[in-house]
Amino acid sequence: MDALAPAPLNPLLYRPLVRRALEEDLGRAGDMTSDAVVPADLPATARLVARQEGRVAGLDVALSAFAEVDPAVAVAVEQGDGSDAAAGATLALLRGPARSLLTAERVALNLLGRLCGIATTTRTAARAAAGTRARVTCTRKTTPGLRALEKYAVRAGGGVNHRFGLDDGILIKDNHIVVAGGIEPAVARARAHAGHMVKIEVEVDTLAQLETVLRLPVDAVLLDNMSPAMLREAVALAAGRVVTEASGGITPARVAEVAATGVDLISLGWLTHSVTSLDVALDFEAG
Repeated sequence: MDALAPAPLNPLLYRPLVRRALEEDLGRAGDMTSDAVVPADLPATARLVARQEGRVAGLDVALSAFAEVDPAVAVAVEQGDGSDAAAGATLALLRGPARSLLTAERVALNLLGRLCGIATTTRTAARAAAGTRARVTCTRKTTPGLRALEKYAVRAGGGVNHRFGLDDGILIKDNHIVVAGGIEPAVARARAHAGHMVKIEVEVDTLAQLETVLRLPVDAVLLDNMSPAMLREAVALAAGRVVTEASGGITPARVAEVAATGVDLISLGWLTHSVTSLDVALDFEAG
């Protein structure tokens, strides 16, 4: 079953970003085209439309671009975040000065299309894991500056979030292990450093490494680049003692076979680094 709509993003998380995007687009001279050819007092009605079928995410973010340009723009939402829009569906109706709608259009569509694309891809992956214990999660492979928004889009698509940053969990990866001199000293130092609320996860790529980790005080293991057969062995070895996460080059097309191995989590950088934006548009009504 698909997830319900996620809790709305706090506007403090996206308004500064939207403002910077508008400043980038407006530059030093503003919207020269609209200012030149559109009368200042001309009203207009336009629809935010999904040109493709997909999962909606980031509508509030997109609509904030219009509000930043002109608070006089009125909005009526028809399909909100977490809903599945058919091709051609209207997501929101906007009314206000034509210049304002045109000026905010590109920033709004850029953000909305990307976030809907992430949500739609996540939906596909989450549905592939349905009926298993596995949950689909994202990674830190996000667009710089857009992490909070992109991770929100993953939630809108029915996925769950991994770390938001380096500061909200300890993930000991292969390079940490090399530099620390091995798994055991790395975990010992991490446990001594971590507070009681901080979880520790260790990346392994062999069953021998997993056996070592299972003797240590860790909360989760990241099973990196393992075949389905190897993942099944790893899950059997872990026997529920730690959270198991499959990772490494997993695409949405592989989610079903990975989920069938019994892992708890499947992490896909693909959700944020390789998605295609959903085709969304702003269509003006004649007259």
